[in-house]
Amino acid sequence: MNSGRIRHVLKWEHLILLLVMALAFYIAFIPHQADPYPVHLDEWIHIASSNQIMSQGTFTGLVDPFTGGVPIFNQSVEAGFHVFWGAFHQISGISWFDISRYFPGIIFVITILAVYILARRHGFGWEAAFFATLIVTTVGILGPGFLVPVAMGLLFVSLSLYLVFNYQTWWSYLLLFIFILFLISMHSVTAIVLIIILMPYILLNVREHFRHSLGIAMALGLPFLIAIGLFPQVFQNLTSSIITRLINPQFPSPFVQLIMIIPAYGHLPIIFCLLGCGVLVFRGGKKNHGLVLGLLVLLLVLANFYTFHYGDMFIYYRGLVYAMLLLSIVAGAGLNWLRNNKLTVRLAARPGAGFITRNTGNILCLILVGIILAIVIPARLNTPYYHMIDREDFESFVWIKENVDSSYEKAILDPWKGAAFAVVSGRYVYAWTKDRLYGGEIEAYAFLQNDCEDTAFLKDNGISIVYTQGECRNPDLVEVRDNVYLLMEDGSTNTPDS
Repeated sequence: MNSGRIRHVLKWEHLILLLVMALAFYIAFIPHQADPYPVHLDEWIHIASSNQIMSQGTFTGLVDPFTGGVPIFNQSVEAGFHVFWGAFHQISGISWFDISRYFPGIIFVITILAVYILARRHGFGWEAAFFATLIVTTVGILGPGFLVPVAMGLLFVSLSLYLVFNYQTWWSYLLLFIFILFLISMHSVTAIVLIIILMPYILLNVREHFRHSLGIAMALGLPFLIAIGLFPQVFQNLTSSIITRLINPQFPSPFVQLIMIIPAYGHLPIIFCLLGCGVLVFRGGKKNHGLVLGLLVLLLVLANFYTFHYGDMFIYYRGLVYAMLLLSIVAGAGLNWLRNNKLTVRLAARPGAGFITRNTGNILCLILVGIILAIVIPARLNTPYYHMIDREDFESFVWIKENVDSSYEKAILDPWKGAAFAVVSGRYVYAWTKDRLYGGEIEAYAFLQNDCEDTAFLKDNGISIVYTQGECRNPDLVEVRDNVYLLMEDGSTNTPDS
């Protein structure tokens, strides 16, 4: 192929890549296009935790950012994620709402670029990148559409695979070591899933490339030893929890079923993945075999949990997203084979072949991509997402932050809106939706359903703000704004402006 032909091919491939990256941003943006507020509960939790860690300046002894008490969840487990976004928020000055709305798409675009770079070395760059845009985002398994650790994890898994498959130098092992260390601090489940994916490739190289296998193994294992040394109590608690989950059956949520991922991801992409598995196995080579076996081992781990209910449920829930990443990469090999198989090559080489004949593979590929998009995009648009607050709630929370004296520290409201209230208003709440196991959620609903009449309950729990769109018939509460009530200790009806 002459240099002019090479430049022509690269020009078209880069144009296709830009279109694929635009598609990735659009698909990741779908959950957020309805309103400007964070969508998933986990997004609110990560924003609150980021603010709390940055304000306290520590990973230990953190105050619950929602209730002001002892946290019911360990914020230090994902501290790397919280510090990264907390620092980014403070340095950039970009609002949390803009970060949660637009940056999942930006991260996903970078992930797609990483997938392209990884698969380009194997000859099917844009095809793998295209299928990776189809990774599903749901409220159960999360995904690239939310500001959550698993969305960033997709990027680091892709970069790690690129390093492992293409370099055998000390700096590549050092970089992989840094990636794993960050993943442990950000989302340890992702680090474990990456080890599961890479284990077959490490074993395949033990005999002929022992130093490479040893380098990878050390880069994967040493960060865990360092993390255990730095945070022994955290890892002791995690290890105990994981062992308990491994030996006791756990039943996956009916909304997060392995079998449901196939229709959600798409039947045609799955078919191309099966074709891609055959193509990579037939081509041979440790990289190709390692990619296929990594996918197979991960699917076996997921299937074991789904079928026999033994294993770690978080590896299952988040592993589904990483399985789709590997499915996408392998499916790219299948689509590339269809575009460049011997039949299309022979047709293109025939003397006097017209434009259509010369481009049979490309046209067939384009048609199939169009069919996939015609099926997938409406499915993504129809994926149900909940929204925790609406515009009226948001404006009320902002009003409280700006107009109610800071001495009014704790509020009671629908626990479903509690996390959002704490983030927006900067005040604590009596209960929020993840507090259900501790009874606070039940008590909050009982208070609101009884028309807020129990003043003793408010005083006993240090509650001075009530937000409800229902009836509120307590004479000790003064309505200072629609749906906003304050408990006046001295009987005053004046609004306590800050």
